[in-house]
Amino acid sequence: MKRTLFLSLFVFGLANFLVAQEVTFEEYDLDNGLHVILHQDNGAPVVNTSVMYHVGSKDEDPQKTGFAHFFEHLLFEGTKNIERGEWDKIVSSSGGSGNANTFLDRTYYYETFPSNQLETGLWLESERLMHPIIGQIGVDTQKEVVQEERRSRFDNAPYGAFFEQLLKNLYTDHPYRWGVIGSMEHIASATLDDFKKFSKTYYVPNNAVLVVAGDIDIPKTKKMIEDYFGPIPRGAEIQRVNVDEKPITTTVQASYNDPNIQIPAILLAYRTPGQAERDAYVINMISTYLSDGESSKLYKKLVDDKKMALQIFSVPISAEDYSSYIVGALPVGENTIQDLKKEIDEEILKVQMDLISERDYQKLQNKFENNFVNANSSIEGIANSLSENYLLKGDTNLINTEIDIYRSITREEIRNVAKKYLKVNQRVELEYLPVQKDAN
Repeated sequence: MKRTLFLSLFVFGLANFLVAQEVTFEEYDLDNGLHVILHQDNGAPVVNTSVMYHVGSKDEDPQKTGFAHFFEHLLFEGTKNIERGEWDKIVSSSGGSGNANTFLDRTYYYETFPSNQLETGLWLESERLMHPIIGQIGVDTQKEVVQEERRSRFDNAPYGAFFEQLLKNLYTDHPYRWGVIGSMEHIASATLDDFKKFSKTYYVPNNAVLVVAGDIDIPKTKKMIEDYFGPIPRGAEIQRVNVDEKPITTTVQASYNDPNIQIPAILLAYRTPGQAERDAYVINMISTYLSDGESSKLYKKLVDDKKMALQIFSVPISAEDYSSYIVGALPVGENTIQDLKKEIDEEILKVQMDLISERDYQKLQNKFENNFVNANSSIEGIANSLSENYLLKGDTNLINTEIDIYRSITREEIRNVAKKYLKVNQRVELEYLPVQKDAN
């Protein structure tokens, strides 16, 4: 009785906590097209400034891949008013931290400072946009950095090539078909003029969103934003090429030999809807149910119970045009990757044919509730969510309402979406194999 009462009170308290977590924000556009989102939270004396640009690897020339990621590196080289090597020093000496990252559809720069350094953050990001120095010294320096990153994280890392190998088999026409890091040859052959053209095309205020979140005064912040970003001229409208990828109708069989591994892996990849579509949310739930973490069905079955797999993992890739669900496994003992594929398919078939249990359904809901709370539990997380929801999903307020989408997904919907997208003839099967040693 006491346990039941405690559980009821806990659930009631959690529900109230979730409701209390609503993120308030204000958004508007500058005359030059820069979209601005402000979130005020005076609970701690910190502030996050971030700029997300609507450019990623999909916007690259197929013969010049890796530019979006390379350019991310290049924009730490310095500006008209910030000498080379001084960027990180300015951030750290002001008590801040920052970084950047690039993916298929966007590039994201961010800093977190004590709130009395808000102007420093705005100045830095406005400098990056208004006065970048794109010079030969910076290009030559970052070529070495990016090439070494490719060697260490992809070419020479165990299982480092699986992402690229899957993408090139999942897509034949769409620019998602190459990896974000790009080709070593393309990076090596890139010219200074190539990067200047890239900057002029994509690094313009009307292709970006600025988020300021944390301990701010709204009127003062608006004034500083206008002062620092208002004078930046609007860029030409970006002409994007929309590519519709033909559906996969026959299983794509692929293999890759990785010299850095000893244990093979099987990877199954399904092309799924863009991240803003409802079915993409359902796929996220299916991915969590089947293969996300040690409590997932496949992990418990193949690692814990049958001890057939050394590891089970999933890599759901959320992207603007198409997403993907990837599940992989490494065999142990005498088991083969074909044995694991058979077991994985059995579990997928169960989801397609039967409703998951009420208990498992509630467990999923609880996990997504927890994820929602965690995503919005820090200023950095809130800033990132506001940026992505506006830029890639077209609805900034998803930071408050996205959890309602997950709450509304039914067990029947999970079964139907699994039937629609997780078909054997609609997937890539990648056998990721060690390089065979010469018997001699």
